[in-house]
Amino acid sequence: MSIYDGHIHTPYCPHGSNDTLKKYVEKALQLGYTEMTFTEHAPLPKSFSDPVPDKDSAMDKRHLDSYIKDLNELKDKYDGQIKINVGLEVDYIEGFEEEITDFLNEWGQHLDDSILSVHFLKITSVNYVCLDFDEHSFHHLQKSLGSTKDVYELYYDTIEKSISCDLGKYKPKRIGHITLVRKFQELFPRQFDDSKYMNKTLNKMKDYNLTLDVNGAGIIKPYCKEPYPPERWIKEAKALNIPLVYGSDAHSSNGLGQGWEILRQSIY
Repeated sequence: MSIYDGHIHTPYCPHGSNDTLKKYVEKALQLGYTEMTFTEHAPLPKSFSDPVPDKDSAMDKRHLDSYIKDLNELKDKYDGQIKINVGLEVDYIEGFEEEITDFLNEWGQHLDDSILSVHFLKITSVNYVCLDFDEHSFHHLQKSLGSTKDVYELYYDTIEKSISCDLGKYKPKRIGHITLVRKFQELFPRQFDDSKYMNKTLNKMKDYNLTLDVNGAGIIKPYCKEPYPPERWIKEAKALNIPLVYGSDAHSSNGLGQGWEILRQSIY
């Protein structure tokens, strides 16, 4: 079966691998890919302070020109063998909508495809936490907000804001790893049913005609062990006629195809 992978990172990722773009493409061809979108983490807003210790959540804006140039050269080199799309994974950060819109207005014309994701949660007027950085970050969120349920509620409230906010004509049409809040679920088990959050979120996605990133990365995460989202919500999205796009969320060439064997029957 041919594979379209719509969520792939690159050597431009400061917390990824040094695998060359060519290595990613050659691996994709070996796996039977017919189309792939490179979606490097877009530069964060200039006035936003990256809360992770090494300040390495996203690519440096100074590298954007080279990133786009390199991907366009790949398009030409592999023309006829595989369709390559130039994309970004854009972070929705509450309170920085204007800067994100300005960025998209500046660079959106150079993109074929993109993802809108939530990694950063606003816990006070000036403090943000990277939800998925590690289990300690999640624990900090839990303590700051009061409970695991409060973390989920804030996460899905932020996801809903990302869905409905106006980020201009270049706003990404696909929502990334929609159940990322479950990444550490074995360490922080739910004592509540999170179905209501997912139901509301998927229906809102349908209202805004958005596409869902069906992401295999969670399957290999030691405290998650399921895709983002799990199968029951993939089925629900299909029932709502929400378009689905498989994403490996690979941060190295060996990560391409992760979760595909499990997810392909759910997607198709």
